Amino acid sequence: MPSSDVKRTMHPADRRRRRHPRYRGDFRVSVTHLLGDEYQKLEGHCRDLSAAGIGIILAAELDGGEVVGLSFLLPEAALPWDVRAVVRHRRGCQYGFEFLSLTQEQRDLLESFLEGLEPVD
Repeated sequence: MPSSDVKRTMHPADRRRRRHPRYRGDFRVSVTHLLGDEYQKLEGHCRDLSAAGIGIILAAELDGGEVVGLSFLLPEAALPWDVRAVVRHRRGCQYGFEFLSLTQEQRDLLESFLEGLEPVD
């Protein structure tokens, strides 16, 4: 078999490597999702944040791949954020969401905000 057909085996540490570093977050987040024919608003708490997403503690049942609306106020920010995100993973009550709709201005503000936060190990 040619060497180009051999699949490279990923080391477990490679799978866990993140594209963006995570930082500790501590603020409330409202999550809006479609439940049946109605939108349901849930209250959660940010536990970590990155340039691409947010980790939220949420007492709810959301499906992987589900698109939700997130509303939150970054500490010391003047205006609340309303963004779309997709559920990427779940472990118990801890959900990982990837942002879908950040504007360039929001990306820049988020990058500046993250510079002052403590990195997550």
